[in-house]
Amino acid sequence: MIDAAARLLAATVLAAFPTDARPDPVLADTRDATSETVRRAVAFIESHPAAEIGLAETAAAAGVTPRALQYAFRRHLGTTPMAYLRRVRLAQAHDDLVAADPTRDTVTAVAHRWGFHHQGRFAAAYHRTYGVLPRHTLAGP
Repeated sequence: MIDAAARLLAATVLAAFPTDARPDPVLADTRDATSETVRRAVAFIESHPAAEIGLAETAAAAGVTPRALQYAFRRHLGTTPMAYLRRVRLAQAHDDLVAADPTRDTVTAVAHRWGFHHQGRFAAAYHRTYGVLPRHTLAGP
């Protein structure tokens, strides 16, 4: 929750005050948008799926700017780095639900463990990906 509040505050400040950020692509960013950049970022995401990481941390781990990382993911994977992170976390949540004991574990606890704090969005994403609601996976066959 603290992380979400910090991100909201940062977005509000950026929206309220003028910035010298360039919306057009910078040559260095497009030049760094390589498959190797994606490989380094994917390795970082997959080795830290439960950590409080965001675009800036992932870009730093890949050795590029956040913008270059976004270009690289769009160019090579057709997605964004944060959407990729959510997919990795959703897969981890699915594995946990499959292995969970329905008498001790809850969908909410598993979702929170993997950074999904809005149950409706978690259930919708889970259903889109796995074709069933998370509670049905938890309940088992």
